[in-house]
Amino acid sequence: MSCSVLIETICIDHTCIRYTDYPARPMNVPKRLEIAVIGAGLGGATCAALFQQAGYQVDVYEQAPEFTRLGAGIHLGPNCVRVLNHIGLKQRLLETAVRPAAWNSLMWDTGEILFSLPLRNVAEHRYGAAYLTMHRGDMHALLIDALLPGTVHFGKQLVELDQDPSSVRMTFADGSSVSADIVVGADGVFSKVREWMFGPEEPIYSGYIGHRASIPARNLGHLSFEDHAKWWAPDRHLIVYFLTNRRDELYLVTGALEKWERPISWTNSSQQELREAFSGFHSECQRLIDGVEGEVTKWAFFERLPMRPWHRGRIVMIGDACHPMKPHMAQGAAIAIEDAAMLLRCIEVIGPNDIEAAFTLYEANRTPRANQVQDLSRHNTWLRDPCDPTWVYGYDVFSEPLVEDRENLVVSDA
Repeated sequence: MSCSVLIETICIDHTCIRYTDYPARPMNVPKRLEIAVIGAGLGGATCAALFQQAGYQVDVYEQAPEFTRLGAGIHLGPNCVRVLNHIGLKQRLLETAVRPAAWNSLMWDTGEILFSLPLRNVAEHRYGAAYLTMHRGDMHALLIDALLPGTVHFGKQLVELDQDPSSVRMTFADGSSVSADIVVGADGVFSKVREWMFGPEEPIYSGYIGHRASIPARNLGHLSFEDHAKWWAPDRHLIVYFLTNRRDELYLVTGALEKWERPISWTNSSQQELREAFSGFHSECQRLIDGVEGEVTKWAFFERLPMRPWHRGRIVMIGDACHPMKPHMAQGAAIAIEDAAMLLRCIEVIGPNDIEAAFTLYEANRTPRANQVQDLSRHNTWLRDPCDPTWVYGYDVFSEPLVEDRENLVVSDA
């Protein structure tokens, strides 16, 4: 005997319609879905944490041999922090991260303020969660710690996928193989899952590179900004912000046009190269560059054109696997984290017996937003001039009305 329940409000062309024909989850489901996540990065770890909290069996397969504190700084917008709070990380984030007073955009040579967006305390009230900056490795560690022991399997480089109507089999470079009901590809811009779906395809070099470096706060005296600043020139920019709430270390990251003909995604740079690339920038920028200690690297920014579908059979993608973007909105990780939450939400709404419908609903509710953020990130204009960022920061993936896919309807005439 089948039944239906009213679960969501569907909005089509900004018109909200209530549907009562989502199939209710069957009363006698033999087991919860077994979820395999490929990639233990920020998106993959978030996905695993959310699904585990919802009661699913989750295993994460990561090609790296172990967890290490990789990367450098990261911005966590309120739309992202809302999901992390849902996982239960709110207090630990606040104990570790910085709540910057404002996002400050400045003219590259004069230091003139172009736009200052208040954040500390304001973000919680206006957007529903804090705005944070922190070390990417510290955030990653919090997510890994949120998983049940034994969830992440290291040294698992995916080499093959094989699926039938009821399961997916994964084979790894070490010769091992496992099966799951669903596979989530969270394996980044060079995704093996994406390659399996669509064949080999090189990501597109955006034309931009970014330098990365750390600055001990002891190397600097008084700063002309509080917590965060971005200096804008027509073809490049320089950003600096604190990595911990102790405010003892700053992270410097740039964006600049440069040819990239190397077969790798990053290479070593130098303090001198920074000086040359940002010659003529404001004196505060020169002081920051002079304060750099340790390794300086530069990274190529890769992206891909928007595409659909994001799934095939029982295999689905999130994050950079399906929509890699330039980092100029600081939203790459946030959009991947939103993806994970929406994927869980759609599976919960549709139920475990129609994975195709759940994945279709997920795509319909994620592709417009991901495409919009990806496009705006490409142009690098975000928060340069006065604007209202609520559509990004105020987005609540848990309560946003779901939309149907006109081409692949997930509702019936029952």
